[in-house]
Amino acid sequence: MSFDFVKGEVLLVDKEAGWTSFDVVKSIRGSLQKTHQLKRFKVGHAGTLDPLATGLLLICTGKATKTIDSLQAQEKIYTGSIILGATTPSFDKETEEDKHYPIDHINDDLIRTVASSFEGEIDQTPPVYSAIKINGRRAYEYARKQEEVAIKSRKVHIFYFKITNIEMPKVFFEVKCSKGTYIRSLARDFGHALNSGAYLGGLRRTHIGNFSVDNALNVNAIKELIHSQKIHLNSTK
Repeated sequence: MSFDFVKGEVLLVDKEAGWTSFDVVKSIRGSLQKTHQLKRFKVGHAGTLDPLATGLLLICTGKATKTIDSLQAQEKIYTGSIILGATTPSFDKETEEDKHYPIDHINDDLIRTVASSFEGEIDQTPPVYSAIKINGRRAYEYARKQEEVAIKSRKVHIFYFKITNIEMPKVFFEVKCSKGTYIRSLARDFGHALNSGAYLGGLRRTHIGNFSVDNALNVNAIKELIHSQKIHLNSTK
């Protein structure tokens, strides 16, 4: 199997927890520059994954970076868990629980009914701990300095929000959504709709359009592929 990274490739990466999307881009770009002795090389990602999230990240190289906007616009599928009865400032485990709420009134039927109420077009406000730019700064920069900032709501589409398992206070789900959807915000709003609180316990992206994480490789495997491709090119000279 051969690849033309300059002409352009879309690489399917299974991102591990702890990596930012930019970390992945930087690592793969560095490997390409070193292996192919390039001073400059275009590499970008098609859709951010939070550092704590895992799963499918599309990395575009060379001329394939021109397809980033169209790839980002595709529908996405996530699996994960929501923890009921508490909230965090970041809407996930990046920050500590700050408030606690009752969950005794919540049963399985209510959970599934409320989840289905989110399906369709909804208004959603992104988390303040996000990379959205406000007045030239990332929202999380304001949040980490405890500065007040107003974030506008946006229209997003939830194609389905399935509850796959319930182990109170943890609820497992699968959701298919449009571009721009924040699953952390969905978790926060889900808790509010249950007359309680909630935050995202874990998240994994499994699909972007027709691309599946089942066909993805981790960053180290991608870098080995890049190196082996150079060896292959050298051996054919």
